[in-house]
Amino acid sequence: MNWTQLLKAETESAYKTTLRLLDKVDANSLEWKPATGSNWMTVGQLLKHISEGCGSGFNGFVTGDWGLPAGKTMADMTPEEMFPPAEKMPTVKSVDEVRRLLVEDKAAVLLLLDRISENDLANKEIAAPWAPDIKLPLGCHLLHMIQHLDKHMSQLFYYLKLQGKPVNTLDLWG
Repeated sequence: MNWTQLLKAETESAYKTTLRLLDKVDANSLEWKPATGSNWMTVGQLLKHISEGCGSGFNGFVTGDWGLPAGKTMADMTPEEMFPPAEKMPTVKSVDEVRRLLVEDKAAVLLLLDRISENDLANKEIAAPWAPDIKLPLGCHLLHMIQHLDKHMSQLFYYLKLQGKPVNTLDLWG
């Protein structure tokens, strides 16, 4: 299996599982968050983050466009601007909105994958803006973006469990 096949297979799996978990999200629970601890996203904030956490990273690594305002670089950003606390994160208005956004995000990821050569995935070494001293092959960074989606999908799974929703291991693994 090559990088392209691996990344496409992982993309299909991550989005499929995430979309199925959305079927279990109550439309009235978007403001819910765990009652103990701090810096928790609400369900709506988590869903918004899930809907853009993979595709925007793919776009940044493949095109160099990280969606920053003109003239601003990651080096100009404070840690809070780069990784804002939960209360400053955007939210979605509905489960239908996040479903639509996820479908669009997946399509963007697959289009970007079609633009990249196998050679670049395996051999083009670049650093992530948040870790400028660590260069990895482009394929590794893109796999990390899919894992980012997976990790937050797992967070959604536990949010649903904490809400008493009927989820089990099969829901987590698709």
